[in-house]
Amino acid sequence: MPLPPKTEQELMLRAQSIVGRSFRSLAEMANIAVPENLKREKGWVGQLLEWHLGAESGSKAQPDFEHLGIELKTIPIGFSGKPLETTFVSVAPLTGVQGLTWENSHVRHKLSRVLWIPVEGEREIPLAERRVGRPLLWSPSKNEEQQLKQDWEELMEFIVLGKVEQITAKHGAVMQLRPKAANSKVVTEAYRFDGQPVQTLPRGFYLRTQFTAEILKQHLMQR
Repeated sequence: MPLPPKTEQELMLRAQSIVGRSFRSLAEMANIAVPENLKREKGWVGQLLEWHLGAESGSKAQPDFEHLGIELKTIPIGFSGKPLETTFVSVAPLTGVQGLTWENSHVRHKLSRVLWIPVEGEREIPLAERRVGRPLLWSPSKNEEQQLKQDWEELMEFIVLGKVEQITAKHGAVMQLRPKAANSKVVTEAYRFDGQPVQTLPRGFYLRTQFTAEILKQHLMQR
């Protein structure tokens, strides 16, 4: 595996060097087997690109390129050029949330600097033949950060008030909170409105496709 890149420029050069490459060729270089599909290997594409780019954090809470403060996000794109699915940001804290603010939240930390790498995501294209798109290094604009902060605060208020079960996918304009678990047997502790502990599904913050589509659109306009 390549050593972690020392600078943003080095990271971008690596990301640009794999543009147009198929997953098969990248997997061969990394000596990684290509799965038949992503049903049981949800994070496979991200892990493959992490290998080529020299990411160091794995699934830990800090950004993938911690010394650069950069998070890597792959984004499956359809034939239309639009994102095919929401983007996972981080697991939501359901306990010990008193005093937590947007400024010191995991979500803000993860989204402060993101390397977006679009990849072909249409199911008609065999996984091994899908290709990597042009990278984009992004930090939220003031307006984008305001939108994210507003959603985060609204969703966290539900958690603080013990109303996590009342949150639906409709809440949040650009970011939503959804169950994040491989199956319904995985549970974690949260609190009810009356302060009693309950078992519930872990939740994760996800960026809506309209938000990520807008980021990609702005990027294309700047080229």
